[in-house]
Amino acid sequence: MLPLDWLRRTIKSMPALMNFIESFFMIGILTGYFIFSAFVDDSNPQSTSWLQVYYLLAGISAVAMLLLWSAPLDESSVHTETAQPLARDFADMFRLAIQPLVLVFVVSAFFYVLIEQSIMSWLPTFNSKVLNLPTALSIQMASILAGSTALGRFLAGIVLRRFHWFIPLVVCLLGAAALVAITIPLAKGAQGMTITGWGDAPLAAFAFPLIGLFLAPVYPAINSAILTALPKRQHATMSGLIVIFSALGGTTGSIITGNIFGAFGGEAAFYFSLVPISILMVALFFFNRLQRKHLSHANS
Repeated sequence: MLPLDWLRRTIKSMPALMNFIESFFMIGILTGYFIFSAFVDDSNPQSTSWLQVYYLLAGISAVAMLLLWSAPLDESSVHTETAQPLARDFADMFRLAIQPLVLVFVVSAFFYVLIEQSIMSWLPTFNSKVLNLPTALSIQMASILAGSTALGRFLAGIVLRRFHWFIPLVVCLLGAAALVAITIPLAKGAQGMTITGWGDAPLAAFAFPLIGLFLAPVYPAINSAILTALPKRQHATMSGLIVIFSALGGTTGSIITGNIFGAFGGEAAFYFSLVPISILMVALFFFNRLQRKHLSHANS
């Protein structure tokens, strides 16, 4: 079987497709870590040369805009016959958000992104301040998180084609919690070490970012689950809610983790992730029950 044919068969289901799309998103983030580190001057901590990276990012953004503009998108199935006022769109979004199924979903999405962004935003600082890695190396080694997330979503695209999403996601969250409990204590062994490159980096710098393997499948899977449960005409409204609550979760996670990091240290900041992981597992339990109930009513 040709690789392309195998890929088409593998991403036939909605959760699998979402995970494959999100895996390429994480490859972009992985590349970004190396781009930023290339502009950092370790010999001069006060240097602002890294700001030049934003010119490169502006050019990449322009290329992305051109690719999106030239991409053929068929949106005919979600178009309404008559345009409605903006206030009506916001009212529809609010009415959708207070439905029990959607409400539990947005709670799940909020806490997932809170976990992901709190770790992703502060991992370079953790590497630098707690593990004593040089600044450029701290950014580079944070790419392990993006790489493991991309791999996790690619593998989840295969697994979720064969299994219902709930059990694999709960197993993954339990694995993420176990990894936090096991690897954070390893950071204490790195104190006082002199580190110059990947070869002498402590084990914690390699092990903790592997949490991306376990967190990876959650977000694409729950997004596909809610979109599958709703009619196509509500997908645009639901997408708006996904963006809003994902942004709120990411911002909240970064702020909370930063405050804990400053007050109690990096180990405590990442131990805190066990709290939203536990909340997310409970939310997924109720989301699974409500989704099954919703789909059974829709098919009856």
